[in-house]
Amino acid sequence: MASSAATAANAAQTRPANADLSAWLAVAAGTLGALMATLDISIVNSALPTIQGEIGASGTEGAWVATSYLVAEIIIIPLSAWLERVLGLRTFLLISVTLFTGFSILCGFANSLTVMIIGRVGQGITGGAMIPTAQTIIAQRLPRHQQSVGTAAFGVVAILGPLVGPLVGGWLAENVSWHYAFFLNVPLSIILIVLLLVGLPHQPSRLHLFREADWIGIIGLALGMGGLTVFLEEGAREEWFASGLIQQMAILTVVGFVMLFYGQFTAKRPVIKLSLLLDRQFGSVALMGVALGVVLYGTSYAIPQFLAAIAGYNSLQSGQVVLLSGIPSILLMPFVPLLIRYVDIRIAVALGMGIMGISAYLETSLTAASVGSDFTESQLMRGVGQILGMLFLSQAVVQSVPPEDAGDASGLFNAMRNLGGSFALAGISILQQDRLWLHSRRIEESLNANSADVQNYLSGLSNAVGGEAAGLRLLGQQIQQQALVMTYNDIFFAMSLVTLAVVPLVLFLRPLPRNASLAGMH
Repeated sequence: MASSAATAANAAQTRPANADLSAWLAVAAGTLGALMATLDISIVNSALPTIQGEIGASGTEGAWVATSYLVAEIIIIPLSAWLERVLGLRTFLLISVTLFTGFSILCGFANSLTVMIIGRVGQGITGGAMIPTAQTIIAQRLPRHQQSVGTAAFGVVAILGPLVGPLVGGWLAENVSWHYAFFLNVPLSIILIVLLLVGLPHQPSRLHLFREADWIGIIGLALGMGGLTVFLEEGAREEWFASGLIQQMAILTVVGFVMLFYGQFTAKRPVIKLSLLLDRQFGSVALMGVALGVVLYGTSYAIPQFLAAIAGYNSLQSGQVVLLSGIPSILLMPFVPLLIRYVDIRIAVALGMGIMGISAYLETSLTAASVGSDFTESQLMRGVGQILGMLFLSQAVVQSVPPEDAGDASGLFNAMRNLGGSFALAGISILQQDRLWLHSRRIEESLNANSADVQNYLSGLSNAVGGEAAGLRLLGQQIQQQALVMTYNDIFFAMSLVTLAVVPLVLFLRPLPRNASLAGMH
């Protein structure tokens, strides 16, 4: 009897202690911060037509409202781990939340494209810092046996944030005002600040680390990514190298990336450890991360734009369609540990990327009569594909590099995924301009003015709208509408092609160890 009591006492002593209330409040703070950051990636998408009208931006210029946020995140995410060490985790997050709130207010009051872009860049820099730090809090504040709970909560946020964004932004735009899509961050930030003060202990700053920073690489990263984005976004509209602006952006991009690569060889700790890309497995994961970003951010941007332009959907209706892809993700989330344990990573990633590629291909047969219900099947498929793709690629990131490089690998993977989103938005802008013009000209060339069918059709239009001039205008509008539908079909086909093209890279992946711990989805 005494022996049994002693055994039970020893078991109780060796059993890891559960996290206390302050630890869970810290996890809640990290998760809420990540939710705010991921929500604001896409909260403007469904309300973008309304915002463009009020700030005087064209369709191609409006893409900057989304792109500028992603580019800023690409720059800050790799720096987050270093900034945590310099400032201390709580101080770093408090500064980030405060500035994020200020930039959100600036966006809410924006009355021009310039002010909006400044606000969105600020949001991206400060909000992007809150995404990787959420995983840091889980790792630091929760015992290992409870980390899967925090990781699952973060996984839900990582997937739902970009999906709920268009719905929330759409509802606010239709029922209140698009300005409140940004003002919404104010009360959330107040709650977050309280949670951080209660749940996270203060850590002393180590400001001397500023001297050891890879400043050449940091500046090069900002110049290279910023210049590349402007080059891609504005190139088609400015007729590429015929424009002095594009020539300057090309030079800026080259100089920036040269500085970034120089830092790889001279800095004690480079801002981004690009040498990780030389690893066969991690390089494959990074490329698939780019494709993942193309589909995730590209479709959440293109679908609301199509529905607004062709089907006349308002912001709320478009947001509801985008949210459909979140349903399978939520339903599959409880099965995450089982999937990790029993499904081969190569099969899972190939299936996930393949399903997302097919879902985009299903959207290449849209017509001028297409409505939101035509996206139901593809959106539900996309939800299944993205949970498999994001889940298993996140595991592959930490398993493909040594433990000491896990932080750098995670930051680089997230940067690559956001880079894919930036490429998608820039590519959509280019295709909208070039393919719309091409399809319009082709349709016009097919309409022979001497054709009896064309004359009869135009006569019917003229009689219906009260005059030949009005009939010609209506015919021109119909041509533009058909050309726009064909353009969006091209856009979805391009996203499908990019996704399916990276599927063979799964052959370079190695199976996960059976005892692999659950890594977070960023």
